[in-house]
Amino acid sequence: MPLMSVPARYQIPDLSVHLTDELIMQHISPGSRVIDLGCGDGRLMLRLQTEMKCVVQGVDVEHANIFAVIARGLPAIEADLNQGLIDIPDDSFDYAVLSQTLQQVQKPKLLLLEMLRVSRRALVVVPNFGHWRVRYEVLRRGRTPITKTLPYEWHETPNLHFMSMRDFRELMDSIGLRIVKETPIIKGRACEQLIAANLRADSAFYLLERDESRKLRSGPSNSGESREKP
Repeated sequence: MPLMSVPARYQIPDLSVHLTDELIMQHISPGSRVIDLGCGDGRLMLRLQTEMKCVVQGVDVEHANIFAVIARGLPAIEADLNQGLIDIPDDSFDYAVLSQTLQQVQKPKLLLLEMLRVSRRALVVVPNFGHWRVRYEVLRRGRTPITKTLPYEWHETPNLHFMSMRDFRELMDSIGLRIVKETPIIKGRACEQLIAANLRADSAFYLLERDESRKLRSGPSNSGESREKP
């Protein structure tokens, strides 16, 4: 008996390293103090130091990554982002960077608040699980989408949280963080403006800062505002 053909799984397009680095570097002032959370092998840190004369600090949980960063002559500390940034004093940096990692930590809200405690601004890149193809995959086929960089089935994926752009905006409002800039990313291209971004964007870049007019809070918003439409 011939095997039944199985429709191809939808894969969220992967951001190129070049695109991610350029987006982040465009929003960092030369000579700034930058902490790179989940810094990997220190690739971005090296560019920030050599091209923009930034003072950099890396944080990663993997031994191999720490050794790779140190081999580049850059500072790095081994720490688990799930524990927050308890060893880093307030306002130690100008920018905190977190790229394609937020969905993997156990307490993303805590980490975002910690980022804006230790720095004036935060640069975050997240996948958008509100993309129409993701919705189609779940609704019509009953399948969980996977990514090219994280080609894991649901039972082994490091992704713990599946957020859309709308979810991210609402979280920022609920904890008193201000979105200075939101840049949707579609098919590997950053778009300054994109109609129906929550449906069409594969990922999104955010520049965040503390809203000084509001007190940062960890509880849900009490504004009672209606939820945004897709």
